[in-house]
Amino acid sequence: MYIMIDIKRCVLVAMAAVAVHAASAQEVLTMEQCRTLALQHNKKIAAAKMQTASAQYMRKSYKALYLPDFSASGNALYHTADGVLSIPGGNLPTFVPGADGKPQFDGRYALFPGMDFDYKIGFVYSAGVQVKQPIYQGGKIIAANRIARLTEQMSVENERLTASEVILNTENAYVLMVKALELQKVAVKYNSLLTELLKNVQSAYRHGLKPQNDVLKVQVKLNESELQLRKAENAIRLARMNLCHCIGRQLIDEITVADSLPALVAGVESGVLDITARPEYAILEKKVAIAEQQVKLNRSELLPKVGVQAGYAYTHGVKVRDNYLFDNGGFSVLLNVQVPLFHFGERSNKVRSARAALQQQQLEQQSLNEMMTLELAQALNNLDEARMECEIADRSLAQADENRRLSDSQYRVGLETLSDNLEAQVLWQQAYETQISSRYQLYLTYLAYQKAAGKL
Repeated sequence: MYIMIDIKRCVLVAMAAVAVHAASAQEVLTMEQCRTLALQHNKKIAAAKMQTASAQYMRKSYKALYLPDFSASGNALYHTADGVLSIPGGNLPTFVPGADGKPQFDGRYALFPGMDFDYKIGFVYSAGVQVKQPIYQGGKIIAANRIARLTEQMSVENERLTASEVILNTENAYVLMVKALELQKVAVKYNSLLTELLKNVQSAYRHGLKPQNDVLKVQVKLNESELQLRKAENAIRLARMNLCHCIGRQLIDEITVADSLPALVAGVESGVLDITARPEYAILEKKVAIAEQQVKLNRSELLPKVGVQAGYAYTHGVKVRDNYLFDNGGFSVLLNVQVPLFHFGERSNKVRSARAALQQQQLEQQSLNEMMTLELAQALNNLDEARMECEIADRSLAQADENRRLSDSQYRVGLETLSDNLEAQVLWQQAYETQISSRYQLYLTYLAYQKAAGKL
């Protein structure tokens, strides 16, 4: 029996030594470091940034609609057609100036012998440059630019929302690993207490002071504690892999965290249910503003449009009697005015549809704002309850620890049974685990409140 105890103690000491050596070789990360790594390597944040960049380029594209549009064009034609254009001859009347200055027929005729014009189309080309400038488009360009600007702002808010979600998941993973490490400490300490108790019971049994049944009871509890140690080790491994996933590291990387939960900022919560700092609130406002501009954008199709176009073109080609008919250039200016008259309700119904979509967006905004307000109120309640639960858990642990010490002393002098002593040990272990879980839950509810209030 001595040999079995010594072997177990040696194994536990060896496991503890290996764990200490492994912990010393691991990379220790703080909460701030994990948060920074997550923001740098998370793929969701990278995608959100690309969405913002796309919106910025689109805004610049719509802004260019205010400026003139320059373009160049060219045309070339080769045609084998040719022929002769004949003007028949004949007698043409002649005129002389009259007394009133008007031409008068003088009764004579002149002979016109007629003419033949040879023509050939051949190779004809033209080239020119044009510039277009919109003057009034019914507010279409203004509405499009506002939509692009609002879309860019909404992308920035979405990027902030994604970052807050990543931070929330990362801190959850961080404190989950802290919890797993703390629970492992409880399991190790509980195992040490049972090992020491087994040693005392075996000594008392050898001296005839305790029955063998007591030894077996303690051994059963010790076996259960060894299983709890294995579960604690597995929980740490899974928590480490989850944290590696959140911060963009390989799942097999050996990392560890500080062995305590980050301190909570006292007094950050208030009774005011203000959700205006949340990115979701700003996104909803931008969606309503975009819907308003969509109404104006569709309404512009019912209004007149005015634009001006100017250009210079040069044309060359078409031979007539070995001379080119076109061989010069010229300037042109065009003023274009379009006034919509009647389209069988096609454009006016688009305006009505946009107005209905605006009302829908406003109703959704009101509903979601109410839901976010309820979420904040619930987060405040949860935080208050979690604080009270943590305080109760601290008191319970102190009481369970005192009860365990009293039970140990009474059991040694024979004033308490082994079952009562083991029950006191179990109560202490449960109270210790409850305290760790309550502190972990308190931090999670604190994070939930920070996100619900837009402070994360």
